[in-house]
Order: sequence, then structure tokens, then C-alpha cells
Amino acid sequence: MHLNFHCPPAVFIKNVHLIVENLNRSLLFYRDVLGFKVLKETSQAAILTVDGETPILTIEQPEGVLPKPSRTTGLYHFALLLPNRHDLANMLTHLLQVEYPLQGASDHLVSEAIYLADPDGNGIEIYIDRPSNTWRWEDGELIMATEPLDGKGLLAERTETWKQIPHGTIMGHIHLHVSNLHEAESFYCDGLGFDVTTRYGDQALFLSSNGYHHHIGLNTWNGIGAPPAPKNSVGLKFSTLVFPTIVYREQVIERLEKIGATIKVKDNEIITKDPSGNAIRLIVE
Repeated sequence: MHLNFHCPPAVFIKNVHLIVENLNRSLLFYRDVLGFKVLKETSQAAILTVDGETPILTIEQPEGVLPKPSRTTGLYHFALLLPNRHDLANMLTHLLQVEYPLQGASDHLVSEAIYLADPDGNGIEIYIDRPSNTWRWEDGELIMATEPLDGKGLLAERTETWKQIPHGTIMGHIHLHVSNLHEAESFYCDGLGFDVTTRYGDQALFLSSNGYHHHIGLNTWNGIGAPPAPKNSVGLKFSTLVFPTIVYREQVIERLEKIGATIKVKDNEIITKDPSGNAIRLIVE
């Protein structure tokens, strides 16, 4: 159901690289609680996968790591998109059985989601999409809401004993704290080429490619003018954005340079930063 929004010609988030305070503790959570497989592991980092082949999440414990700071820009949450509603039911049942604390559960009209955090406080959304032909648009904006999740109805769709995060799970979107929504909109829309799907006043903005509800969420809930997190502190190191063609990426780089964004090429990788210091790796597959 979600493939049209997470493959070319859409521009989409493919994976996320996090900094954690204790690699072993984080591995216990991501492997044993959420059910990821370890694709590659070193003394300082682990690359995690769902299907045994595709990196979806990297966790790293750098030298001199600092605890997660408060009231800074950076990660609000990354969002794991499951294939089907029964997958979300199985996951919720599992989390309740192991008594892992949840932070919320919401019906967003376009999706149903549960919220939690890893041991470092990095926010995680686990969700499923409703069929896109049921989404409602008014005056060019998508109607989304935050209503209570029908937990009882969801749990009734449990189909099997939970074993691991289900095959077909992908990185559905990322939601970031930024310091200024106007500057962020210029970067993500005028620079990267995303479209605005929904605005929540002057507090939050949801952006997409190819008509998705959002590939990127932005908010100023940590304060307008919030500073970037210190280097090597727990949180987001960078996310990876996939473009459909090299030409498309070159056009994006030109637009980013015109609006004064930073572009760095390192080890054949192209990395930019939004005005709030959130780093994004730009790739073509």
C-alpha cells in the first residue's frame, strides 16, 4: 500500500542514523524489544535491518558521547511504517506484554500510530497508513487530526504471536524540532522540493513528495530560536533522503546553494544541513 510514496518518483526518507549513549543497551532494545536484525556491528556502531539486507537504522556510540539535551533542535521522532493493521496489532500486543512504556496512541485519520522512546529518549512512532483514497483534502491541505486510537478494535486484529518487526516495515517519515518554521519551509520546499500538506498554525508543518501525508514533519515545540544540540550528543546524527535521479539531486543542490544552504561532500557522500542544524544525506539509488 505504501510503496508509491516510498519509491521513485517520490523523494523519501530511507534510513536514520542515531547517536546513543550506550550501544549495548540500545542494541538490547532495538534487537530484543523491537525485533530488528543486526546487519553489521562494530565496537561503536550497529546497522539494523528488517529484511536482513537493507539498512533502516544505524545506532552509534561515539567517543565522548553526551546525554540527550533538552530544548534543542533535532529529532522529535522517526517513524516506522508497518505493512498492515494486524502488524500494528501484533506489535502493540507485544509491547504491552513486555510492559514497555508507551507515550501515546493516536488516530490521525490518515494513519494509526503508537508512540514510545528508546532508552535514550529518542522518539519513535510505529504506524500504519489508511488507504490514500480515504484521505480528505480541502483547499489543497490534507485533513489530519490527533484523536484517541481505537486500541480495543486494533488489538482484536492480532493474528499471531509476535516474533520480530514484520518484513515490509520501512522508514515512513521523520519529524524534527526546528528553530524557525519560515526558514525551515524555505529550505525544505524551495530547496529540497517538498510540498506542504498541512499547517498547524505557526507551530508545525507537514511536508511530502508525490502526495503522501508527510515524509517530513517540522515543529517549534522546543521553542522558537532553539539552538542545535551539541556535537556528539544523543539524538539524530543524520537522516538519508533518496532522490529518483542524479539530475534531480543536482537540481536540488543548485537550489540549496541559491538559498545559502551548506553542502558538504565527504567520502563521495553529499550532506546538507537545514537552518536548524539537522543533517541530511542526499542519495540516489
